[in-house]
Amino acid sequence: MFRAPEEQLKQLKKGAAEIISDAELLAKLKKSHKENKPLRIKAGFDPNRPDLHVGHTVLLNKMRQFQQLGHHVIFLIGDFTALIGDPTGKNEARPPLTPDEIRQNAETYARQVYKVLDKDKTEVAYNSTWMGKFTPADFIRLASQYTVARVLERDDFSKRYAAHTPIHLHEFLYPLVQGYDSVALKADVELGGTDQKFNLLVGRELQKSAGQEAQCILTVPILEGLDGVQKMSKSLDNYIAVEDTPRDMFGKSMRVSDELMLRYYELLTDISVEELAQLRADLSGGIKHPRAVKVELGRLLVERFHGPEAAQRAVEEFDRIFVDKGLPDEIPIKSIPAQAGVSICKLMVEVGLAASNGEGKRLIEGRAVERDGEKITDPQMKVDLTVGESFVLKAGKKKFVRVQVNA
Repeated sequence: MFRAPEEQLKQLKKGAAEIISDAELLAKLKKSHKENKPLRIKAGFDPNRPDLHVGHTVLLNKMRQFQQLGHHVIFLIGDFTALIGDPTGKNEARPPLTPDEIRQNAETYARQVYKVLDKDKTEVAYNSTWMGKFTPADFIRLASQYTVARVLERDDFSKRYAAHTPIHLHEFLYPLVQGYDSVALKADVELGGTDQKFNLLVGRELQKSAGQEAQCILTVPILEGLDGVQKMSKSLDNYIAVEDTPRDMFGKSMRVSDELMLRYYELLTDISVEELAQLRADLSGGIKHPRAVKVELGRLLVERFHGPEAAQRAVEEFDRIFVDKGLPDEIPIKSIPAQAGVSICKLMVEVGLAASNGEGKRLIEGRAVERDGEKITDPQMKVDLTVGESFVLKAGKKKFVRVQVNA
């Protein structure tokens, strides 16, 4: 059932930021191997928003790796902790979600995570199952196991305290509740981002207090977004969404810088340590061209979330549009009435290729506008639109519209 413990540890260290500790995890893996009993692997996700991006899947990929090694993975939905609001990395209190928002978001999580995890081998748990039964006395007992001084050691809390920014009492409960989840689930290993280290350590302490063997901790890096600077975030528009279309997912992958793409390979694909080292050597030695390596990265990501056929179509369509200068498979159609002497800039605005006449002018002056493959170079050009006429307007590299002229 299991590979040799040393081989498992070697695989699990790939892409990990920190393990607490290597020796403890190896001991757990050896015991698991000897007894032919899978380890219980826990990772929690608060349903703060309905959509996931590939930055979230760094953690899911590590869960998948444990799963492939034969261990029992628990995908914990923090529907109770979401009521508190995770203060991690925040300089002010995070507004808690309503029960309805939590429920709706949680429903979409399962659909998205099964694009990475094996549905038949994944246990889904909700921490409201046990926390919802807590009495006031239970919360007092839980709170008594940690001191305010220890909680204030957390970087975000200490900064807010030093800056005299309010810290609400309910925020102190968050790491305690997350830690108690490990007690309730009897976790052997808990996974989380590097920003969750403090909360994961609380889980170790609470398990010891409960007479359980302390869980090991494995943290994964926070993935940089497409800009290569800030962490991946929808609000920063530097993200690849799990539910992006194959075309968009592949196109966004091609925006990843040459410097960043190896990190994406390491954290988002199943490439081995040896294969990654060889890929790095091939790039530095000029054996492989960065563009070809980036195309393969895009193909792997689309295949992960949409399957091999969709991945192949995305590659072919990208080549047809950007290499062979062809047209995409699907082009939106805009119907407009017949008219004479229409300004090309006004037409671009009407069909949604430009937000204003000024933007249309700038695109034309930048030689970024084409009609049926022919460059348009005069922003003052007038167009006669005849009934039954149909043509394709292109603005920039990605915007296409088929103009259909009606009576």
